[in-house]
Amino acid sequence: MERKKELKQQFKETTVEAGVYQIMNTINQKRLIGSTKNFKTLNGIKFMLATNSYTTNKELQKEWNQYGKDAFTIEILEKLKKTDDPYFNEKEALLALEEKWLETLQPYGERGYNLKG
Repeated sequence: MERKKELKQQFKETTVEAGVYQIMNTINQKRLIGSTKNFKTLNGIKFMLATNSYTTNKELQKEWNQYGKDAFTIEILEKLKKTDDPYFNEKEALLALEEKWLETLQPYGERGYNLKG
C-alpha cells in the first residue's frame, strides 16, 4: 500500500513538459511533426499506432502497419521553454514552435505525413 502512495506522489511531482516531437519512418525517411502539452501523451500515440487505432493520420497508420514499429523512431525535437511572463500563452507558444519545425523540415507530400494547412 505504501508503494502505491509513493508512486502517486512521484506522478504528481513529475513535471509536465510541452514541446514538439517527430515520428520518423526510418525506411522512407517520412516524418510526422506534432506538438503536445505533455510528452507523456507520446506513449498513448505509440499504443494507438500499435493497436491500429491512430485515426489522426491514416497514412502514418497504414505505413506503421506495413513496416512495423521497429521501422519508426519517436523523438523530441524541442521542449517548450516556459517563462514567468504573465502574458505567456503556452498554447500560442507551442503552435509557434511547431510552425518553426514544420517550416524547417517541410514534412509534406513525399517527405512526410503532415498535411499543408
